[in-house]
Amino acid sequence: MDPREEIRALTARLEEANHRYYVLDDPAMPDYEYDRLLRRLEELEAQWPEYASPNSPTKRVGGEALSQFEKYTHPVPLKSLQDVFSFEELREFDARVRESTAPEYTVEPKVDGLSVALEYVRGQFVRGATRGDGNVGEDVTANLRTIRSIPMQLPEALPRLIVRGEVFMPKEIFHKLNDKREENGEALFANPRNAAAGSLRQLDPKIAAERQLDIVVFNVQLCEGKTFATHAETLDYLKSQRFRVIPYALCTKMEQVEAEIARIGDNREQYAYDIDGAVVKLNDLAEREALGSTVKFPRWACAYKYPPEEKATKLLDIVVQVGRTGVLTPKAVVAPVRLAGTTVTNATLHNQDFITQKGICIGDTVRIRKAGEIIPEILAVEAHAEGAVPYVLPERCPVCGAPTQRDPDGAATRCTGDRCPAQLSRTLAHFVSRDAMDIDGLGSAIVDQLLERGLVHSPADLYYLTFDEIAGLWQKGEKAPRKLLESIADSKSRDLGRLIFALGIRQVGAKAGRLLAARFGTLDKLMAADVDELTAIRDVGPETASSIVQWFSDPAAREMVERLRAAGVNFTALKTVEDHRFEGKTFVLTGALTMFTRDEATEKIELFGGKASGSVSKKTTYVVAGENAGSKLRKANELGIPVLTEAEFLEMLK
Repeated sequence: MDPREEIRALTARLEEANHRYYVLDDPAMPDYEYDRLLRRLEELEAQWPEYASPNSPTKRVGGEALSQFEKYTHPVPLKSLQDVFSFEELREFDARVRESTAPEYTVEPKVDGLSVALEYVRGQFVRGATRGDGNVGEDVTANLRTIRSIPMQLPEALPRLIVRGEVFMPKEIFHKLNDKREENGEALFANPRNAAAGSLRQLDPKIAAERQLDIVVFNVQLCEGKTFATHAETLDYLKSQRFRVIPYALCTKMEQVEAEIARIGDNREQYAYDIDGAVVKLNDLAEREALGSTVKFPRWACAYKYPPEEKATKLLDIVVQVGRTGVLTPKAVVAPVRLAGTTVTNATLHNQDFITQKGICIGDTVRIRKAGEIIPEILAVEAHAEGAVPYVLPERCPVCGAPTQRDPDGAATRCTGDRCPAQLSRTLAHFVSRDAMDIDGLGSAIVDQLLERGLVHSPADLYYLTFDEIAGLWQKGEKAPRKLLESIADSKSRDLGRLIFALGIRQVGAKAGRLLAARFGTLDKLMAADVDELTAIRDVGPETASSIVQWFSDPAAREMVERLRAAGVNFTALKTVEDHRFEGKTFVLTGALTMFTRDEATEKIELFGGKASGSVSKKTTYVVAGENAGSKLRKANELGIPVLTEAEFLEMLK
């Protein structure tokens, strides 16, 4: 077969398989067959790149990392909706509409995700952008291509079509991601929307692909070559074009609208995405045009927001988890209770101070809430159980039995055991994580097997693993173990900042790792630094300095460092502070930046010896304001702090 025709045929078969699997939930091709066809397509595209489509299924796994997102002006603004918080306010909206027409409404779930626009030219996906401020967003085409439910080619090749949808992280994927972050001792995402937004704005599309984002489409923004009379017609058309489309109901009376809103709220659990309300829209498009819009909102639609739910339940037990740094984290086990459409069985308890302040005892009747945040919280104790005793964290580690100890200057209680299996497992997970040494192939299951077989007792041992030792960790084949060994070898050349973060020193995050690497240049110079030298560095306080000195004074830590050195791990910074133009200066970034990402701007500030802060205060030197800057810009003006545009900031960098 002609290679161009074979590429086209393979692309069509794989896209059909994607549609059946990710949109219709009706798999029609075995995974093995899909992988075989994808491999063949990759081979053909490598041999004949001139025939490869930018929308090829091979791009679904992510392409090259970007340096920044380009600014994109929406041809049709992506407006927000006016919120209503009660049926009374909803009826007021209806009364205003009925002054002009006898309405028919569509009622749809309001997906709590990240709004985007998808553009198609002659049926081909050409561009996708975030909402931004509604007029200007960011071009995130490469990341959107990794979302399998977005069709790359439409059955009907209209001259131009722009649709609006909501990118979300499926709840199941969100919980798995947070479980992994918890194991690694990383900060948890507050909710799926937070996770989806962070994933879609990754400069590396491969990260977006790993996060397994999804999308639901709910509006036609622009359509050339086809006309519609109603919103429902547009949704049905989009479904025929292979989009995953928002479900909707048609209602002519407010009683029907209210009943549908209640039904959606009662059935939240059935949706793959989080919802925070229901959207009510006028169905007739001509009537919408007649009603028009205000500066902020269309007059023909509103969003009903569900109130936060609170319920009482019984606290059955408190379980304790041990994190990477030995911190004991208590979690409440409660009698199952329905909240916000889901069945809640656990709630966060934070630490001993939180438990003591609330007077929490096992057996109590407690009031819990789930509003906005995915993890339920205990608001208060409603009634103590008879003979209830205030809960106190255990004096010994529940995993290894070593004594526990309260931080003298903090709220954390820690396991003091230096060989605690729970800590080692999470230490390894942290060491190999993406922001640290970035070693692929070491998931929790493989780490657990390494520990069970006694192959690894510290992160340094990873660099001494042999093929024969790890081959048995997988059921069959040599590919996985060889790929792991290659990834371990590649990690030896990572920048010093990543290694410092990977060591897991308390108070030293990824940002501090970069700062210390840039200032000291080598790990040996950092190890030799005392508290005074460390605290002389801006942003390194006494507590962080003490943690660093104590960590490197531990014989076990020193032994691990020497084993890393012997294995050939890089101990030198790739970037050091040579130009100190920002020494002593603090920058705050706010608004939508278009010339840099936040991470890029922060890296440049730190590279010149400055500090990037998240809040404005009298100590702030400059505020760099992008588009749609809000409260931080207002506070800077109130305090008289100089405000820079991106162009002015760029001049300072030059």
